[in-house]
Amino acid sequence: MKIKTSEMEYEKVLELPGLTHRKPKKQSTFFRKLMCFLSQGDLKKANFTYDEIGMSQLKSQEPCIILMNHSSFIDLEIAASIFRDKPFHIVCTYDGFVGKDWVMRKLGCIPTRKFTNELTLIKDMLTVAKDLKESILMYPEASYSFDGTETPLPESLGKCLKLLRIPVILVKTEGAFSRDPLYNNLQVRKVDVKAMVEYFLSPKDLEKMTADEINQKLKTGFTYDQFRWQQENRISIKEPFRADCLNRVLYRCPSCKQEGKMLGKGTKISCKVCKKSYELTEYGFLKAVSGETEFDHIPAWYRYQRDCVRKELEEGTYHMNLDVDIYMMVNTDCIYHVGEGTLEHSIEGFSLKGCDGKLTYQQKPTACYSLYSDFYWYEIGDVICIGNEKVQYYCFPKGKEDVVAKARLATEEAYKLCVVKDAKKKEMRD
Repeated sequence: MKIKTSEMEYEKVLELPGLTHRKPKKQSTFFRKLMCFLSQGDLKKANFTYDEIGMSQLKSQEPCIILMNHSSFIDLEIAASIFRDKPFHIVCTYDGFVGKDWVMRKLGCIPTRKFTNELTLIKDMLTVAKDLKESILMYPEASYSFDGTETPLPESLGKCLKLLRIPVILVKTEGAFSRDPLYNNLQVRKVDVKAMVEYFLSPKDLEKMTADEINQKLKTGFTYDQFRWQQENRISIKEPFRADCLNRVLYRCPSCKQEGKMLGKGTKISCKVCKKSYELTEYGFLKAVSGETEFDHIPAWYRYQRDCVRKELEEGTYHMNLDVDIYMMVNTDCIYHVGEGTLEHSIEGFSLKGCDGKLTYQQKPTACYSLYSDFYWYEIGDVICIGNEKVQYYCFPKGKEDVVAKARLATEEAYKLCVVKDAKKKEMRD
């Protein structure tokens, strides 16, 4: 899938009209059924099936909020099929509206920005649930999983659900990640996909539970490990490209400790410095071609990288300085390429400068609990996105390999460290 882009000078982009908020309207029955119809081809190829737990508790006309884990594009097709007879509105990012705003509105989509606590989004969700009496589909993780495990949930989710006071339905998939992992450059594998649809929380549950208790229950519900699932169920993935671009996720060599020097190609991932090589087996294990296998599990290797990033942040040595191509979004007409610049990241947050000194943007580490980063974003390239309610900056690193995953890990760990630090300061003042 591609996105509409255009070349424009930075000053001209700033002069363009910004985003205009529009209240949600009832979902078009025609477009919902069309979305379901168009989804059937992929779902048939994936031999898609689903099971239900407690869904008889949900009345046919009762609105609910559907929370779903996020693995690949097939997630939307799964939801379209399961809930084909129930009007539902999809919470999605503004960039999904670019060049097709009217279609997205007809589908009932509710626009938002990733990793922000927008009051407008809460109001729109309340409008859908209370006024339109229709359901809401939300991917609370906000971004696709890089390593096949859960990503952080927003702390505001529990409060949001208490405000809505409608049943919470949890949809968890198995096989969706394995079929089309984000790192693998849209190369689809032959893997069956299944979903579990569970009546997770009732309005009475929401009323008696605190927001923190709801968040904890959701955290437990959203715990998963797709590589472990593949291993335990002996799911064979024999495609010869299964390790292609795995270096996007596993960017640090555990043997020689070099970063950005890994190469995922075919069924192996190797270090270009020390030449250590690992095979990604058909059952999802890593196995050193020779010598010690430091990590036989991709999420374990990924957690090791997180620990390394956190240590750098704590010691004050973490610093990323990238040459980037800069695109901007100020409305849903287009994504505008405005030039080049530098993106810096440290414990102090992000700093973006570019367009011959005309563009300067700073973002504190406490601004976001995670980072909107992606691989092969709309088939343009790996991206790091920062911004505010007026403008989003899409930064595409140049000349430096595999920094996107590290930037996300660093953002998450810097947020935790700074929140704890601020809490301690508050305690001392009190």
